[in-house]
Formats: sequence, C-alpha cells, structure tokens
Amino acid sequence: MSDPGEAAIPLRVLIVEDHPMVTEGLSSLLQDYPDLTIVGSAASVADVVAMIGEISPDVAVIDFHLPDGTGADAADHIRTRSPSTAIVFLSVEGSDERLLAAIGAGASNYLLKSATGKEIVHAIRAAAGGETLIPAETITGVLTRERESARQHARHAELLGRLTPREQEILALMIQGADNRAVAERLNIRYATVRTHVRSILDKLEAHSQLEAAAKAIQWGFRA
Repeated sequence: MSDPGEAAIPLRVLIVEDHPMVTEGLSSLLQDYPDLTIVGSAASVADVVAMIGEISPDVAVIDFHLPDGTGADAADHIRTRSPSTAIVFLSVEGSDERLLAAIGAGASNYLLKSATGKEIVHAIRAAAGGETLIPAETITGVLTRERESARQHARHAELLGRLTPREQEILALMIQGADNRAVAERLNIRYATVRTHVRSILDKLEAHSQLEAAAKAIQWGFRA
C-alpha cells in the first residue's frame, strides 16, 4: 500500500504538433500542473515512430495535420508500440471526416484548438483515467451522416451511369460552356440530335436545365 503522504506519479504526456508556437503554448500550459509532465514532443509521424518505443506516455496530445501524414497515422503507431497510451486529438478542424478518423484511431477525445486550457487538461486527465469524452450522440450523428453521404454518392454514381457514351460527350461540352449549336459543330451531328440528347441528359440527371445538369455533374465528380 502506498504512503498517503507520497506524491502521485505525474501523468506522462507526449505532444505531437508540427507548429512550434503551439507546442510551446501547450508545454507552458501543462507545466503549470504538477500532476502532468511532458516526456517528449514530436513534429511528424516519423518523429513519433522514432521515439514512442522509448517513452511510453500515458497520454498523447496529437494535432490532426502533420507534414508526413495525419494524426490518425501517428495514433496508429502509438497504439501499436504503446497500447496503454490514451489519445487526445487537438485540431483546427472539426469535420465529420476528421472526427470519424479520430474515433477509428481510438481517440478518447477530439478537441478544437479553440478549447480552453482547462478543457485540454481535463481531457488529458480523463483520457489517462480511461474515459471517453466524445459523446455517444456525436458518434451516432457522425456515423449517420457518413451512411447518408455514402448513399447519396451511390445514387449520384447510378444517375451518371445511365448516360450513354454520346451523352457523356455532350455533357462534357456542356460543362465547358458550349451551347447546342456549338456541340453539334464539335461532334459533327445535327442540331436536332443534340437537342434530343440534351433532353435525355436532363431526364437522367433529374435536372431542369442544362446549367443545373452541368452543376450536378461537376458536384458528383463527373469525368468524361
């Protein structure tokens, strides 16, 4: 049994951040808390790989954008070499894509860089204690939106897939701004034939105008 008067061992923190000013700011913040100690800082995924086996931190505070990969890449290396290390992401971007990648990398929390010092310290302590501070409803919402996005992507691919090779040629020219007569001249076909193809394109893409069809095609990633 430990002596009640014995000081607790500080939590060992690794900072993974490629901006020196942010690293310095985090270091200055954490130094004010006697229960936290910084055992290293890394500015890239390669730095993490080089040092993680030697330091085995309790918590890694990771930026999502790194010069040679992502924070998720860094987290994967950390969890492989030091499975007990908890992960806290600190990023400027709070998109669903980034949050989902962080969850997949085993993050205990995902904070924006606008978070207060107290929020960051609380996240580190909670992560070290095995807590996950990403609300279940947030995770559910992200997964729901991802599924809907995938469904929409499949639907758009299906609509584009209905186009014949000739219709794809005409759509590509429409996107370039060619009108029906210009399309007829470029493809050496009759003007009336172009109009027939255009009507078919609008119908297949569920568009009300050539401008809308072109805009949809661009948004959906159409490649002629």
